[in-house]
Amino acid sequence: MSMRFTAQARRGMAALTLAAGLAVGVAGCGGGGGDDKKPDSSASASRRSGSDPSAQEGQSDRPLAELKGSEGLLLQITSAQRDSGGFVTFNGTLKNDGAQTVAIPSALSGNETEIIKNGRSLGGATLVDPQGKKRYYVLRDTEGRPLTTTGFSTLKAGATLAVFMQFPAPPANTAEVEFQLPTFSSATIKISG
Repeated sequence: MSMRFTAQARRGMAALTLAAGLAVGVAGCGGGGGDDKKPDSSASASRRSGSDPSAQEGQSDRPLAELKGSEGLLLQITSAQRDSGGFVTFNGTLKNDGAQTVAIPSALSGNETEIIKNGRSLGGATLVDPQGKKRYYVLRDTEGRPLTTTGFSTLKAGATLAVFMQFPAPPANTAEVEFQLPTFSSATIKISG
């Protein structure tokens, strides 16, 4: 009987804690008082000043680079963000600009056996640091899977696919790198962060 009572008491305390946490969260997010105008005016002032949103606020409408590939494929790089963990993440979209469904070329996966055995991916992508004269390959997890978009084989006409790739970060003083992906044109991309 005491075990049942203890379990019910624990569930009750957990529910109470959750409810209190939600109430504090709602109170913190809600408006109130006469201070509502101050944040709105500063937010609109920053919009008028033309400051760019950070990567966390959303991606830019204009891509950093557009790379043309074979059979009407187009890769748009929308962000290249350096992270504190020692890597850089590229985000973008892969689009089929052609009139027919396209089979994604296997060359995009690269030619390394470890990456190829994990299926189609963007594992063949590389970054070149022209300053440091060094090439960076897509990172892999402990099981050899590339840290990039995987598991796609075709793309219908006009369709897009959100993609990402993670690389080791070049030195902090390297602001621009050359991005390369097999069967696509290359592009110089500025890294933020």
